[in-house]
Amino acid sequence: MVDIPSFLRTYPPFDALDEETLARVVQGTEIAFFPAGEVILQRSGEPARAAYVVRSGAVELLDGDGLVDLLGPGELFGHPSLTAGTEPSFTVRAYEDSLCYLIDAEVMEDVLGTREGLTFLSASLRRRMVRALEGLEADRADPWRIDVERLIRREPISCESTATVREAAEMMALHRISSVLVPVDGEWGIVTDRDLRSRVLAAGLGGETRVSEIMTRPVRTVPVGSPATEVLRLMLELGIHHLPVVDVRGVVVGVVTDTDLMGLERRTPFALRSAIERASDRDGAVAAARELPGAVCDLVEASADPIDVGHVVGVTVDALTRRLTELAIDELGSPPASWAWLALGSEARHEQALATDQDHALAYDAPEDGDADSYFADLAERVASGLEAAGIPRCKAGVSASRPGWRLSVDGWRGRFSKWMRDTGPEGGQLASIAFDYRRVAGPLDIEAALDEVVRESPRRSLFLRRVAQNAILGRPPVGFFGNLVVEAGGEHAGTLDVKGGGIMPVTAIARTHALVAGLTAKRTLDRLAGAAAAGLIEEGDRAALDEAFRLLWLVRLEHQASRVKSGGTPDDFVDPGTLGPLTRAAVKEGFRAIDRAQRELALNFDLRR
Repeated sequence: MVDIPSFLRTYPPFDALDEETLARVVQGTEIAFFPAGEVILQRSGEPARAAYVVRSGAVELLDGDGLVDLLGPGELFGHPSLTAGTEPSFTVRAYEDSLCYLIDAEVMEDVLGTREGLTFLSASLRRRMVRALEGLEADRADPWRIDVERLIRREPISCESTATVREAAEMMALHRISSVLVPVDGEWGIVTDRDLRSRVLAAGLGGETRVSEIMTRPVRTVPVGSPATEVLRLMLELGIHHLPVVDVRGVVVGVVTDTDLMGLERRTPFALRSAIERASDRDGAVAAARELPGAVCDLVEASADPIDVGHVVGVTVDALTRRLTELAIDELGSPPASWAWLALGSEARHEQALATDQDHALAYDAPEDGDADSYFADLAERVASGLEAAGIPRCKAGVSASRPGWRLSVDGWRGRFSKWMRDTGPEGGQLASIAFDYRRVAGPLDIEAALDEVVRESPRRSLFLRRVAQNAILGRPPVGFFGNLVVEAGGEHAGTLDVKGGGIMPVTAIARTHALVAGLTAKRTLDRLAGAAAAGLIEEGDRAALDEAFRLLWLVRLEHQASRVKSGGTPDDFVDPGTLGPLTRAAVKEGFRAIDRAQRELALNFDLRR
């Protein structure tokens, strides 16, 4: 077993402690065992008397009856209640038999009182809020409420009652199913793989036995539209594992199994992220991440806020990125320098849909011409290839930490950002659409603080701001002179609206421009618009109109992408306006007009031609 100092040094905030302070932490640490199901901290109960670090096992955070998060080895809890002296915000319960380190309050307050400790405390509180949001979204998109027919994987397979059990078994093996239906006198019977084991093999019957002798008849059915939770209850009540689903005419449209139902839990955003974080290898993490489209479709169907859905996608990609970096480091050995993995663009803003790609960079605290870069090049390639395997393609423009230009030292990044801001050519303004949206996802290096310092200089860079504003007015909303929607004229997407390029991206660019003008370091689009309004750069009415347009276009985008995924297609951003209802079409037109007005105002402010 790893000793206490070595274990703690692996995780923040203890990884930043000097030897003397770490020794004090160890001296003030106790070990406690919590059996599965035991409540460790009670929501609204007594304040925590110690900080808890999970050594082994797992504990769950509960908000009422809702699961907010599952914490594994190295994760800290109880510290917000401890430091504030307030009652816990969540109930903490041992999910499985768990060992925890209990760290003395006085020692823990010293740890969290350091600069690194305060940074960790602030970040952990923000992260806990994000996780709570995800838990709420998982409840809103409760997979157990979906209609049972959505779980049907194939058309029903049947055989005649005169068929032998050998023929039935061969049919199951061929189609990789666990049951076949048997039509008899206007009703249905069923033979399952369990019947073959218990009623044929265990009973000593031969392969030539007729299925009519061992089948269950009549078989219980459920109608289309039945919620999954009701179907599971019926299975448990009757002690069965297969239920045919029938339409209004009584025709069987498919068979649902208990395995189909139990697999639903993997579709919640929380369970998905937890599966990624607990994956033991790259293939396991990638396989878990490939469930993301299904989870997003569930959220969309549950009418979750479209901005929150984009947040859930971003947080899930973050989890996969972190796990891939951890697994890569396990293979490569300890990094030669402090480092940070940066998400860029939409991932940095947590504004991702199902049609997305990779935009990332890497920073490290070492010379760029040393051995450190070779290590981080290998690390970056492993992470990028893992994301690609999970269905997130590489950036066509080459914005990737696996490429030298996007893997720099801290000083290198400061210099690169300053160069982009001084550059009189188009590069600075163009790269602002990606690189100036940044967020640390993994690694201990606080690169964001260094880059924020550079960004705060942007109000004094008038030529740079002018180029950024010029880029923000390039993407024109698809509305004509008379306010009519203008569809793509030709090519693969003829007759469709590009809701991302013609609406979502312009709002993002407008918000980014205003944030840079004000020297704001906020990353998310709606936060930037709010900051711009607070700074007096845009009128509150204009902010509200852009906010509404952004949300509406995100909703249209996600519903379109979810529809394509469910029909077996590839998600994209090109929407047929004929699929929109009249009210939605009218609202989309007004949203595009609001974006057009905002672009005109921006052009006027910077004396630009549109």
